[in-house]
Amino acid sequence: MLSAIKDFFSQLQVEEEGGTSEQQRRLACAALLIEVAVIDQQFDPAELGALHQVLQHKFGLSAEECETLTTLAKAEREEASSLYQFTQLVNDSCSPAEKYQLIKGMWTIAYADGNLDKYEEYVVRKVAELIYVSHSDFIRAKLETRPG
Repeated sequence: MLSAIKDFFSQLQVEEEGGTSEQQRRLACAALLIEVAVIDQQFDPAELGALHQVLQHKFGLSAEECETLTTLAKAEREEASSLYQFTQLVNDSCSPAEKYQLIKGMWTIAYADGNLDKYEEYVVRKVAELIYVSHSDFIRAKLETRPG
């Protein structure tokens, strides 16, 4: 596992043209998804399962890759002083459709434990604003992911 983490970090270099690497993009998205899971001070097993499901669907990752990405994103999130570094990467490297899918993923995780906490909703709203997802798309994503 340690070698997998080292390999992943070695790939987090900016590409030669100055763009964002796929690994950086994945790490930024995963960190934002984790933020909504831990903001209520509880990382519920249902939220972890939803996180893995969202990451596997969004990036086509295997279970092992998903676990590695989750571990790395948790560490990056804990070291970050704000969400800005992650939202900036998302803005630089994601299309509007990818940003919308990220917000849907955040709502999926927020609803996973059966309790939508006000802090979870706040984080999703804040990220949506920072990555320039319109309010109507923010609401549409919420309605599409709200349990039945």
